[in-house]
Amino acid sequence: MKKEIHILLVEDNEGDIVLTLEALKVAKVVNSVEVVKDGEAALKYLRKEDSYKDAATPGLILLDINLPRVDGLTVLAEIKNDSILATIPVIMLTTSNAEKDILESYQHHANCYITKPVEYHRFMEVVLKIKDFWISIVELPKN
Repeated sequence: MKKEIHILLVEDNEGDIVLTLEALKVAKVVNSVEVVKDGEAALKYLRKEDSYKDAATPGLILLDINLPRVDGLTVLAEIKNDSILATIPVIMLTTSNAEKDILESYQHHANCYITKPVEYHRFMEVVLKIKDFWISIVELPKN
């Protein structure tokens, strides 16, 4: 069953963007996906500022930690401290497996933390599980 949610991917690594979008396509995720490449752009997108004034409000955010301008943990904290944005589920999807990053993500109320597998097939499995859980099973708030 397709849920009409918009996905925001916040990722600065072009290779990871291509891989994530390909994995979503292979997983038959037909929801719209918007990509922003740094934390500052993510916050402007979410707040509908500047060129993002007509941006769709995402129903799910895939957020990297290591971002230029504003890091992912700061973006996460801003989202979860904003009464309008706080209910949007945020999946930390990052290469970092540092305990400090995991702990800080949950302290800032990340909905889950996933370390990106380096193997292509494992990454595809992870995206399929994200789709199965967050898009097919979980009830998300209407924006």
